[in-house]
Amino acid sequence: MEPMNIIYDHILVRYGELSTKGKNKKDFIKRLQHNVRNALKTFDKLEYKATHDRLYILLNGEDVHAIKDVLQHVFGISSFSFAVKIPSEIEEMKKTALHIAEAFQGTTFKIEARRSDKQFPMISDKINRAIATNILKKTSLKVDVKHPDLRIQVEVHTFDTYMMTNKIIGAGGYPVGVGGKALVMLSGGIDSPVASYLTMKRGVAIECIHYASPPYTSNAALEKVLDLARSVSRYQGHIRVHIVPFTDMQLAIYQNCDESYAITIMRRMMYRIAEQICEKQRCLAIVNGESIGQVASQTLESMQVINQVTQMPVIRPVVAMDKLEIIAIANKIHTYDISIQPFEDCCTIFTPKNPVTKPTLRKAEKMEARFDYGSLLKEAVEKTEFIDIYPESKKNSDLF
Repeated sequence: MEPMNIIYDHILVRYGELSTKGKNKKDFIKRLQHNVRNALKTFDKLEYKATHDRLYILLNGEDVHAIKDVLQHVFGISSFSFAVKIPSEIEEMKKTALHIAEAFQGTTFKIEARRSDKQFPMISDKINRAIATNILKKTSLKVDVKHPDLRIQVEVHTFDTYMMTNKIIGAGGYPVGVGGKALVMLSGGIDSPVASYLTMKRGVAIECIHYASPPYTSNAALEKVLDLARSVSRYQGHIRVHIVPFTDMQLAIYQNCDESYAITIMRRMMYRIAEQICEKQRCLAIVNGESIGQVASQTLESMQVINQVTQMPVIRPVVAMDKLEIIAIANKIHTYDISIQPFEDCCTIFTPKNPVTKPTLRKAEKMEARFDYGSLLKEAVEKTEFIDIYPESKKNSDLF
């Protein structure tokens, strides 16, 4: 609960997990600052000051709650707080803390001082006691050190002190872009948007590839995929989606291969196309939403045979999760309701009745030799188009 009528002039951003990266820390902080500035570029009055473990944002009258909504989707932030900047003088601290306490509707409080300036004449415990005593004398609030209704944090620096009343949990992870770029195989299902989110959380920027099979798949199915990309794009600011015309390839597979092997061969073709798009776009890995044993093409035997066609690393962020765990994340990132819309993609429309769960490489290669898939691959790659997707409120600019 926020105290009423407090005019905050700063936001204090904590880096969190970046502090574990040793020699890479400077690069991570630099990338995080770049991402924060770009995510907040429409708030043109903001000013920034960075230290080794904090980023201070001077609001200059900008809407603190609107900024909060944006910051919560920037990976690399452990937490952040609304703050009031005051001189590093104990009487100013007491006065400001009292003003905050008087504006608060609750019964208990706690003071948490952090003395960054070790030359300040009072240690943290004495600062806590001085501020708390003043509040106890002049309000009806009581101290509760374990579960306070109001928690006032005080960071004391050489010239200035920041007083905060909250800690808003950030998105965590690493700043998008520090880990290179990968290509996500984005279907219309529940799993691949979650894989996209988890990949970005580890600092890897993404592009997406989607295989469309018109007229067997509809425009509504494609729009569903683009809506999924738009939903997760808020964590990166912009996502490029490559749309592959896959109809001719799928028809050729079903005309020339045993039905039980159709999914295996189809996935091998998808990986071959994805690898070529990766090379064009300088992506360092392929990412998908495969989870062990969830469907026939996701047994270890199937993954092994399918993986043989590419030298690219294949990352599977949800590989060991069960469906309920994946759904929980999908709900968290607001993709679940989109994913369950009843528009089928090429994988679900062409699913055979009895797909093989333990394919062999010899049989897969024997079936592929029955038709000229090379020319079909070339044509699919050449006819691939892309669409740049932005969050709803940021469609006209590439944030990151």
